[in-house]
Amino acid sequence: LPFVSLAADPAVISPQDPTLLIGSSLVATCTVSPDFHLKAEDLYWTLNGRRLPAASYAALGPTTLSVALARLNGSKQQSGDNLVCHSRDGGILAGSCLYVGLPPEKPVNITCWSKNMKDLTCKWAPGTEGETFLHTNYTLKYKLRWYGRDNTCQEYHTAGPYSCHIPKDLALFTPYEIWVEASNRLGVAVSDVVMLDILDVVTTDPPSDVHVSRVGDLEDQLSVRWSSPPALKDFLFQAKYQIQYRVEDSSEWKVVDDVGNQTSCRLAGLRPGTVYFVQVRCNPFGIYGSKKGGIWSDWSNPTAASTPRSERAAGGCDPKGGEQNTTLRRELKQFFGWVKKHAYGCSNLGIKLYDQWRVWLQKSHKTRNQVGKEP
Repeated sequence: LPFVSLAADPAVISPQDPTLLIGSSLVATCTVSPDFHLKAEDLYWTLNGRRLPAASYAALGPTTLSVALARLNGSKQQSGDNLVCHSRDGGILAGSCLYVGLPPEKPVNITCWSKNMKDLTCKWAPGTEGETFLHTNYTLKYKLRWYGRDNTCQEYHTAGPYSCHIPKDLALFTPYEIWVEASNRLGVAVSDVVMLDILDVVTTDPPSDVHVSRVGDLEDQLSVRWSSPPALKDFLFQAKYQIQYRVEDSSEWKVVDDVGNQTSCRLAGLRPGTVYFVQVRCNPFGIYGSKKGGIWSDWSNPTAASTPRSERAAGGCDPKGGEQNTTLRRELKQFFGWVKKHAYGCSNLGIKLYDQWRVWLQKSHKTRNQVGKEP
C-alpha cells in the first residue's frame, strides 16, 4: 500500500471538551494552522449552531481568535454543547464539546422487592433535584452484611429509569447491605446504605384469574373470586388480599380491607343495573416466620361486571297496607339492616339467609299486595 500522509488539523480549540459548573465563565481560543493562510479576522464562532456575537470575540494574535462565554447554563444535551470555530465561508475548522452541569446528588429512597425469593429488584430516586445536565451513571452495589465482597448489579432500567434487577444467587436468612453510587464528570455521590433481608421484601404478581359474576337475581351484589399467586406455592407463607371497585362512570375506588386470606368475596350494597370495575391485590407475609409484613402487589387488571337491573316499575303506585303490613315492613327493614351490617365485605355470616330474604323482598316489590302475608 502506498504511504498516505495525514494533513494537519485546520485549527485547534483550547480548552478541548471542558467540564464546567453551571454559572461558570469560559474563554476559548481557536488557533488556525499556518498551512491554511487564514487570519483571526477570517473566523467566527457558533454554539449549538447559533452564531455568537462578534462583541464577545478578541484577536489574540494574527491566527488566534478567542470567544468569551459568561454565566453558562446547563448543557442542552448530555453529549455536550457544540462550540465550533468556522472560517468566513462557513467551513468548520475545529470543534469542542462543553459539558456544563452539576455534580450528582446523593441518591435517595431506595426500595427493593423480590418476586420469587431468588431475585431482587431495587429502585431509587436521583436526589432532590435530579437534573445534573450531564450524563450521570448510577451503579447499584450490594453485599452480605457481615462478610462477602461488594457485588455490582448488572441489569438496569428493568422497573423504570432508576432501577436494577439482581436475578439470582441471593442468600436467605442473612441481611444485605445495598447502596447506589452516582457519578458524572463533576463528581461522585453515594446513597445511604439500606439493610434488608430478602424474606422481608417479598411480593407477588397481581392475583390472576379474577372473575366477577352476579349473585343470582340479587340487584345489589356481585361475587368476586381469584387464584392465589403461583410463584410462591413452594414457600411457607400466608397471604392477605384487598379488593377495590368503582362504578363505570366514576374514577373513585372503594377499598374492601377485610378480605383476609380468602380467594373469594361478596360485594354488597351496590347499585342495581350498574357496571362495576373490580381489582384485587395480594400481600404475602409471614414467609418462613418473618415478622415483617410483605409488600402489596400491583392491582390486577380491572374486571367488569354489571348488577341485575331493578324490575321495580318506575312511577308505579304504592298501595297502602294495614297497620300489620307497616309493622312487618319496619321489622324487615331492621332485620335486613342488621344482616347487611354483619355480612358486608367478605364474611359468610348468615349470607344464605340474607340471600333468601333479599330474593323474597325483590319479589314482594312486584306484588305489593302480598307483603302482609307470611313469607
